Amino acid sequence: MSVRSDETIDVGEIELLQAPDLPMTADAILKDFTHYFGRMLGRRTIRTKSPFLYQAVVYAARDRLMERWNKTRMAAERADTRRVSYLSLEFLMGRLLRNALLNLGIEDETNEALQRIGLDLEDVYDREHDAGLGNGGLGRLAACFLDSCATLALPVIGYGIRYRYGMFRQHLEDGYQVEEPDPWLREGFPWEIERYEFAQIVKFGGHTSTYRDAQGKTRVEWADTHDVLAIPYDIPIPGYQNDIVNTLRLWSAAATDEFDLEEFNAGGYTDAVASKNLAENITMVLYPNTATEEAHELRLRQQYFLASASLQDTLRNYTSHHGNDVTTFADKHCFQLNDTHPAIAVPELLRLLIDEFHVDWDEAWDITIRTMAYTNHTLLPEALETWPVSMFRRLLPRILDIIYEINARFIEDISHRWPGDNDRIRRMSLIQEGSEPAIRMSYLAIVGSFSVNGVAALHSKLLTEGLFRDFAELWPHKFNNKTNGVTQRRWLAACNPKLSALITEKIGPAWITELAELKKLEKFADDREFQKEWSSIKLANKQRLAKDIEKKTGLDIPTGMLFDVQVKRIHEYKRQLLNALHAVHLYDRIQRGDSADMVPRAIIIGGKAAPGYVMAKNVIKFINNVARVINSDPATRDKLRLIFYPDYNVSAMELICPAAELSEQISTAGKEASGTGNMKFMMNGAITIGTLDGANVEIRDAVGADNFLLFGLTVDEINERRGQYDPQAIIEADEDFHRVMRLLGSGFFNHFEPGIFDSITQSIREPSDPWMTAADFRSFVDTQKRASETYKDRERWMRMSILNTARSGQFSTDRTMRDYNDDIWNLSPIQLIKQ
Repeated sequence: MSVRSDETIDVGEIELLQAPDLPMTADAILKDFTHYFGRMLGRRTIRTKSPFLYQAVVYAARDRLMERWNKTRMAAERADTRRVSYLSLEFLMGRLLRNALLNLGIEDETNEALQRIGLDLEDVYDREHDAGLGNGGLGRLAACFLDSCATLALPVIGYGIRYRYGMFRQHLEDGYQVEEPDPWLREGFPWEIERYEFAQIVKFGGHTSTYRDAQGKTRVEWADTHDVLAIPYDIPIPGYQNDIVNTLRLWSAAATDEFDLEEFNAGGYTDAVASKNLAENITMVLYPNTATEEAHELRLRQQYFLASASLQDTLRNYTSHHGNDVTTFADKHCFQLNDTHPAIAVPELLRLLIDEFHVDWDEAWDITIRTMAYTNHTLLPEALETWPVSMFRRLLPRILDIIYEINARFIEDISHRWPGDNDRIRRMSLIQEGSEPAIRMSYLAIVGSFSVNGVAALHSKLLTEGLFRDFAELWPHKFNNKTNGVTQRRWLAACNPKLSALITEKIGPAWITELAELKKLEKFADDREFQKEWSSIKLANKQRLAKDIEKKTGLDIPTGMLFDVQVKRIHEYKRQLLNALHAVHLYDRIQRGDSADMVPRAIIIGGKAAPGYVMAKNVIKFINNVARVINSDPATRDKLRLIFYPDYNVSAMELICPAAELSEQISTAGKEASGTGNMKFMMNGAITIGTLDGANVEIRDAVGADNFLLFGLTVDEINERRGQYDPQAIIEADEDFHRVMRLLGSGFFNHFEPGIFDSITQSIREPSDPWMTAADFRSFVDTQKRASETYKDRERWMRMSILNTARSGQFSTDRTMRDYNDDIWNLSPIQLIKQ
């Protein structure tokens, strides 16, 4: 067959559909492994600590994914049905190999193949670096969403950024957090496929000017721009044993020209490569510290880079099948904006439609508001992004023009609805006026979307009654709730294999794709033999975690202790400080001889503070100082441990959540949007101690009040206290609290570092403290005591643990994705082409 230079032949349709699938046996996997190890990677000697062993296993698995990946794409293209582009600045994928083998159904076969040559699959798993392309719950949720979409066969592609350095590695120096770069790509990333043929040009800077086209219509040209090349790298996302493989496409930035060779040869080395370096910096690091103007600007560049490249790619895909007529674009595509970070996609789609496809404004706006859907993830006003107009004018002048036009038309609509209500116009304007006017990105996302959802029932209620009340009054039909979830494939089946095996033995394997099946475990909750098996698995998981902690910290933890766990991003509203105050209270009780009935407890706290978040970093230092005192005191040896788990990440959570017995979800009511760690712990049988905040409300409803340890003020009670909150009076009236604060104030935990915790003690005493730490102290201590008393009754605790797992069915992202699809996306599942 000869092919002319202007023709393309789809090798996939011609050949791949005719070829038999690769065998999934141990023999075939071993054969492919040895091929890749010897012939592709050029290695002869197997060293378990080298990356090449892991890479060869990945290539063998990837071949099997590739077959299914191509067939999935072909089926979706043939069907030409509606598809979703999930835009997220974070995808916290963690390690991929275990999940891939589980979803392919070849974990046992791969282990058998390796054992034949004296290797162990667990050692291979340990060689993989976490793909830390996210900061916390937002990015991990995006990863869970992709897993569930593939398992449900929904045509969803994830779009993100291929940061060269992901979430920083955290190590501790004298209790302080120190950040180190995470060069996760240093040994290569064998999962990705570079798709240079789909590279896109992203514009920055320059200026705009108007002109008349051949038809006499006024057009806008964005000229003299500094262009950056966006190169896509694709990662396969397999569904659970259904032969569907979706795509995560990550963009990497590069210069359009490598460098100015003439200038280089003339000796201007630095200037010659300056543009190359500037371009590549866009995807250099996740979450630059925005304390500086330069870093703030880089963050905006990242957001526009993601949005522009992804939208152009989607339009490229559309036009390849439908030509340049975009009339049906909104019928074929939907963009889900994961928080405000990709909100700039709204004006960017308008720009592309108007400037590149010459669509008039009204039609372009209609297409935009029928394709954009926005998920909000925060109740904190300070977390709702705003960008200086001056920065937009410098970096994105054409986008700024379009935002001002959107705002002018929007204000006109408000004026018609509420004539003369200038206060409402000021509140709702996309432009926040002041000495430095700024663009409100969340408002832009709301105005430009057909759907706006929160991520827990309480969160969505508070959005419509608080932050976005004006918009909910204008467009009540736009607002809806989609409670978050987690994927049980990773967060139970893969990370807790012994418990998974026990569950499958009792109720069958259907729960892996229908988590509501776990309800069948309820009939075993009072079965003494089942409780013993459940307890022995929990103990084995605790032993595994204790061994890991000893390796990382040198601290020995008796596994008979209650494992009391709080691992998440360090933030004041999540109140790791309250947890540490409880540890100080327990230590004080031990010191004054009030510990005869105390349940031995290991308090495990882990998480990272944003590099520029001073108070959060002070809290880490405080926890470590308190831990140093507690753990070095002989009086606490068999009664209390406080551990700060270093460099917490996805892989660490896979060890921690199966071992946890008490799950700390203690944010100030009304501050946490949802939480997903609470769901992972519940699914693995931990009992939650928490406030009525975020998804805690729905978790408590699901598991029952008797199986949830509730404390703290409610949202309404907190609102009632505003303006009359007196933490000092609370401290003085509570002897236990007074003793704790006296220890802190005396410098007991910082004898040789005077004054370093003054900001912490002051924040607790401050009447304007938004987190109301003092207000919840007594309730927290009393509920922790109730947790200890319950833990003494092992049968009751095991019953609660079993029921937490049994009633976690609604917290699967499979359910969440069905909700998104039923109410927002309206996608048809992919039907694979039969061979």
